[in-house]
This record gives sequence, structure tokens and C-alpha cells, in this order.
Amino acid sequence: MEIRVIPISEGEKKAKYTDESQLGFGRIFTDYMLLVEWKAGQGWVDGRIKKYEPFQIDPAALVLHYAQEIFEGLKAYKWADGTIALFRPEMNARRFNHSAERLCMPEVPEELFVKGIEQLVALESAWVPGSEGTSLYIRPAMIAVEPHVGIKPSDHYYFYVILSPVGAYYAAGFNPVKIMVEDKYVRATPGGTGEAKTGGNYASSLKAGLEAKKKGYDQVLWLDGVHKRYIEEVGSMNMFFAYGDTIVTAPLEGSILHGITRDSVLTLAKSMGLKVEERKIDVNDLMQDLKSGKITEAFGSGTAAVVTPVGTLHYAGETVDVGNGGVGKHTQTLYDTLTGIQTGKIEDKFGWIRKVK
Repeated sequence: MEIRVIPISEGEKKAKYTDESQLGFGRIFTDYMLLVEWKAGQGWVDGRIKKYEPFQIDPAALVLHYAQEIFEGLKAYKWADGTIALFRPEMNARRFNHSAERLCMPEVPEELFVKGIEQLVALESAWVPGSEGTSLYIRPAMIAVEPHVGIKPSDHYYFYVILSPVGAYYAAGFNPVKIMVEDKYVRATPGGTGEAKTGGNYASSLKAGLEAKKKGYDQVLWLDGVHKRYIEEVGSMNMFFAYGDTIVTAPLEGSILHGITRDSVLTLAKSMGLKVEERKIDVNDLMQDLKSGKITEAFGSGTAAVVTPVGTLHYAGETVDVGNGGVGKHTQTLYDTLTGIQTGKIEDKFGWIRKVK
């Protein structure tokens, strides 16, 4: 599909940020957006890059009542030589379609997904910040817009992409966070939508997150929804533990998101000579291994924060430091290597980088 550009005048363009150190995360948006529609009997039609502006949708739109909605998150980086680069966008396209299949939504052709993002980012390249720790956050999404108050898959969808220049996800930067193990609420269960990137998963996690923050913790560590015993995700990130030179993470069994950063961390860890294990982690064994010192490091991974070190873990009335409470050596190396590849400072030996400009 050819994507047409609907130009906007200089007078319609927004005032661009002037201080990259004050960007924050996800509050500033660029001038243009990508929009493509899917209609029953027609498929994907009318792809265009147009002015970023509010949608007009019917109050009966299915997304507002039955939550047929999915999204993705990836980033564009400005290198020192001016190159604009994406990190593994084809993986986001595949995960997006995995989510679409679970929610009975149409798949977006991978070429349309990736090429559309490339065209939009190239057009908005002046918005890509270049300071340390900054990037252009890319948010593809699909929503059901057919007006129908009845439970069924929609006959009309919007696939769209918006862009946001961002700084660090956590204001404190690359510093260890305090985590509370959540043993009351659950994020997902086998057979549910846990491995789909859909808004309902995040809405249902808000209460536990807010309660953890009231108690002085940065995030919650989720347990499985059946036994409330096995470690799953931390906040909206995949979770890792280092037993010396062995990196352990929970297996993907239907309730955990297939993290692209997770896959990248596991690949990097193997390339560094570390042993990698994907296995169930019992929270009681975890606490014992933390107290005995068997676990030397812990960290989360995700697109927004890349790698986040964990310094403290709280469960069942006990608070335990991870290692010495600081940033572990493997955590630091993985973060430095991954961000180095993304920003062009380290050679990409894995074919992960896709240059836009």
C-alpha cells in the first residue's frame, strides 16, 4: 500500500521543545501521525500521514465498550553522525499481530507496519532528540471504531502511529528500584490476554502499582495467577535474576509478554558467555536465595526503560537487598551494550538496527 502524505502548513506546526533534558516521558507529540483504516470486505485502505489531531469516533465505538484495542512501543535513536535508527521494528510488527489475533482483530501486514513507521519517522526526523538517554518513542495502536453496542469483533478499525520525543522513563535514571511482590492481585492467568499487549492488562495493574507506591516501592513484582507462587513480570517489564554468571527468567507460557528487549537481553547474555535459563522461579526459593547471597543481581527489561536494576525486594513482611543493593556488573554491562547498539556506539553484530535516515 502506498501511504500518502497530507502536508500541514508551517502555521499548523507545534512549537518544538528547546531543552532535551526536560522532555520527560510521553507528554510531547510531533506534528504528524500515520493512520490506516481496515473495513470489512475491503481490508486495509486509505493509508495516510496526516496532522496529529484528535479522532472523532462514535460514542458507541466498540473500543469504548468492549476494549478491542492493542498497541506497541519502540524507539528511534539519533546517532552522533545524524543517522536515525530503529531497533528491531519487525519484532514489534510480529508481536502486534500476535496481539491482534488474540483479540480477533485484523493483522497489519509487516511491510505496512514497518514501512509506515519508517516513512513517518523520516518525515519527523527533526523531532528526534540526540542527547544522552533520549529517543523518539513510537506508539503504534489499533482500535475498533464501529458503532455497535453488542459484543462482537468490529467491522472497522483504525491502525495509527504517533511519535513522542522522550527522556529517561524513570526520573532518577539508571538507579536501583525498590520492588514489592504482589500477593493479592494478579496481572494475568493462563488462557487470558497476558501475552497480548492490550490496554486492559495495564488498567488492571494500576491498583496494585498505586498501593505499592503508597508503601514506598517503585513497582510490583507479579506472581502467577493460579498458585500465586511463581515469579512473572515486574510492573510492565520482564524480570531477570543473576545467580553469579547464570541469568534466570520466567518462561513464556501464555501469561507473560514476549518482550523484545527480553529476547535481546537473553541473546546478549549468551554472547557474553553467560548461562541463560528460562524456568519457573518459586517466590519462596527466591527470597531464600536472596538472603543467602545466591542471587547476586536482579533487573527488569522493557522498551521504555531498557534495563532497570532492582536493589530491594519486599515479600510477606520481609525486605531483602539484592546483592549489595547497587547496580550489578552484568546488569550494567547488558544495559551499556544494549543502549550502545541502539545509539550506534557499539557495532550491531545481530542485525537488529534498521536505519531510517
